[in-house]
Amino acid sequence: MSGGHEAENRREGIPLGRIAGVPIVLAYSWFLIAAFTVVVYGPTLQSRQPQLGAAAYLVAFAYAVLLLASVLVHELAHALTARAFGWPSQKIVLNLWGGHTQFESFTASPGKSVVVALAGPAANFVLAGAGWLVVTTVHLTGVADILVNIFLWANFLIAVFNVLPGLPLDGGRIVESAVWKATGSQEKGTIAAGWTGRAIVIGLVLFAVVVPMASGASPDLPFMMVTLLVAMFLWQGASASIRHAGFRTRLPAVVAGRLAVPAVGVPNFATVEQALQAGASAGTAVVLCAPDGKPQGVVDPSAVARVPETAWSTTPVTAVGYALAPGAYVPDTAGGQELIQYLAKLSGTEYAVVDGAGRVVGLLNQRDVVAAISGRPAR
Repeated sequence: MSGGHEAENRREGIPLGRIAGVPIVLAYSWFLIAAFTVVVYGPTLQSRQPQLGAAAYLVAFAYAVLLLASVLVHELAHALTARAFGWPSQKIVLNLWGGHTQFESFTASPGKSVVVALAGPAANFVLAGAGWLVVTTVHLTGVADILVNIFLWANFLIAVFNVLPGLPLDGGRIVESAVWKATGSQEKGTIAAGWTGRAIVIGLVLFAVVVPMASGASPDLPFMMVTLLVAMFLWQGASASIRHAGFRTRLPAVVAGRLAVPAVGVPNFATVEQALQAGASAGTAVVLCAPDGKPQGVVDPSAVARVPETAWSTTPVTAVGYALAPGAYVPDTAGGQELIQYLAKLSGTEYAVVDGAGRVVGLLNQRDVVAAISGRPAR
């Protein structure tokens, strides 16, 4: 792993090493859920098992660590299954909400996407089965009995919850892949799975919070708090999936030549009169070019308006222009991810657009690119 990746991982959390070549990072946010587990589950365990005394809190922490191990196995199943399809994993991050596997670039397909997604829940079902074998074949007592039962049910619930058919849960990939296969559009599949994910959140809140309160049942505050936190996380994940799919849908149409306003280039030694003649048509911007033809500035119409008409022929165009950032020009054919990469390397908010011969054909504003990507009107 490169030094840059190592530094990034340290900022994100504590590097735990590698498993099967995949870097594992324990995010600092995990300690929040560990503390929450100890504070909420510790007193409950102490009241049910008074012989444990203060050790009940250690058992509660062990519960958090078992959950961590279960999530790690879940994410490793994703990573190793993806590797079998030639999809490299950049790292696994274990965090407040469980964890996620970060993949490098790869080409997906509906069938392979489902297999990789369901590998995680399948691994938890296997762990739950192993726990069930231990419980039914070995006579356990005390802390060992508590932890094995917790391990069994935690893995079973993780597996069942993750196969629910909505993003960001693994089961959402089933919906995504089905729509993808039917329509030929992964983006449509992602949007559909995002909406089913939102529907699951609504159902979860209704079932676990609204219905019990409406029926007059005594509320279990820790359970309700956990439910609302999980619901918030799932809603954010589903919404992010919908937004990202919309972004991918719009990205191919984001082309510099289409988004730019028409423009012409004039030498930076021209006069205001010559610049106005070159950009005579309404709505045409005038870009100032260096002797080698490279764009270096833009004529400001408001500055031109302050120059008396009698002085147009003697006023240098540079007097009514403002500078572009160095190298702020892009090919008119640049589009999608290529255009974004171009703009990410450039300073400023305006860019000249040039054709294949290097002639200025347009002026592109950053806000128009952002509007095209986001689907929102430019401000």
